[in-house]
Amino acid sequence: MLDQDIINQISEIVGQQWLLFGDAIKEKYTHDQTEDLTALPLAVVIPSNTEEIAAIVKICAANQLPIVVRGGGSGLAGAAIPLTNGIVLSMERFDQILDIDRANMQVRTQAGVITEVLQNAVAEHGLLYPVDPAGRGWSYIGGNVATNAGGLRAVAYGCTRENALALKAVTGTGEIIETGARTLKNSTGYDLTRLLVGSEGTLAIVTEVTLKLIAPPKKQVLMFVGFADAQNACSAVARIFQEGIQPTACEFIERSALEFSISYLDETFQLPEASQAFLMIELSANLQAAIDHDAEQVAKLLEQFDPSDILLADTATEQARLWRIRSNVGHAAKINNVYKEEDTVVPRAQLPQLLKHVKAVGERYGFRSICYGHAGDGNLHVNILRDDLDDQTWQYELPRAIREIFEETVRLGGTISGEHGIGSVQTPYLDIALSTHERLLMSGVKQAFDPHNILNPRRAI
Repeated sequence: MLDQDIINQISEIVGQQWLLFGDAIKEKYTHDQTEDLTALPLAVVIPSNTEEIAAIVKICAANQLPIVVRGGGSGLAGAAIPLTNGIVLSMERFDQILDIDRANMQVRTQAGVITEVLQNAVAEHGLLYPVDPAGRGWSYIGGNVATNAGGLRAVAYGCTRENALALKAVTGTGEIIETGARTLKNSTGYDLTRLLVGSEGTLAIVTEVTLKLIAPPKKQVLMFVGFADAQNACSAVARIFQEGIQPTACEFIERSALEFSISYLDETFQLPEASQAFLMIELSANLQAAIDHDAEQVAKLLEQFDPSDILLADTATEQARLWRIRSNVGHAAKINNVYKEEDTVVPRAQLPQLLKHVKAVGERYGFRSICYGHAGDGNLHVNILRDDLDDQTWQYELPRAIREIFEETVRLGGTISGEHGIGSVQTPYLDIALSTHERLLMSGVKQAFDPHNILNPRRAI
């Protein structure tokens, strides 16, 4: 139980209706989208402004009470699950877009704004926020910052880190800081903005974000290309970029992954029978002639990889249908089966070797996997399905298999998370990617921001 004195202090700050404990805690606050992991916090606090958060943090620091920050609950690494029996601090009331600066092509927003809501709002001003995670319909901007979310178009526009100019945040001592600047160049001191992006709530609680915007391209086409051999599909990816073509998205999806999504959405889309894997290649430009040229070049170079089918979607309706199927792959897999999702990333030319290794490990350990991801930046999501695996295999054998996959990922020049973060589920594997000294340096950074170790403890280092 939470101490009554702490309850009284926090209630004075946020009001009694915004402090939940006991039976009043809704089930959604006990989990995110990570496998089937859940944990009940001592309380849920729902503040409305930065100053309230600063005051709450000071109370928690004085009482050694852990804080787990929760956004939209779309995370896949367990970073928003209250495993340390502290409080969940929900950002759901931080839902205001504060300023759309069309002249400078920037937006200042609170951290609780849903990504798609922000995208739609800036689109009304003729602008685009290009970071496009699959969960954009319910993920919060603050969560995107916490995990350095990337998504479908990171290959062209970068992840959240490349698009965040400035932050307002509260450190683990309750101090309010403002990092960065609303400028495109900044060499004033250490880059705290880029440090906090991707820190998963372990260093500070982000409350406001200033993001870069761009002018959307005027023309787009989406190529949906089938391959009889998944290795050929992966091998084709690097060649596209080697030819000087820059897609705005380049996705790899195994047939089984698409079948999950098509069934879940009750779609009538028919996959070509001969195709076992697919690439979705989006080309964008301001002139139709440039689109036509690049599409022709891509089609030519793909011939050497024996494609079984090429579909050209050139209307917004056709493209939206295909992207809807792709974006629902992960959720459809979760609905269909208990699974573990690993977020591997390698240099894009090493993608075929990684996929081959994943399948070989699956054969040795007896598990089935469906693979898909952002092939243009070498990011492969590996969904390991439980199917009928017994508890012994699932709980004790599978971690060894995952370790083998991560070891090969690092050997190929990659790392163990591309955009989902480390959270709680990947922490046991950090030794594969980071040396002891590197982790000690990170611990020192954690100590500087959060000396009482109350912000999302037991995560990421």
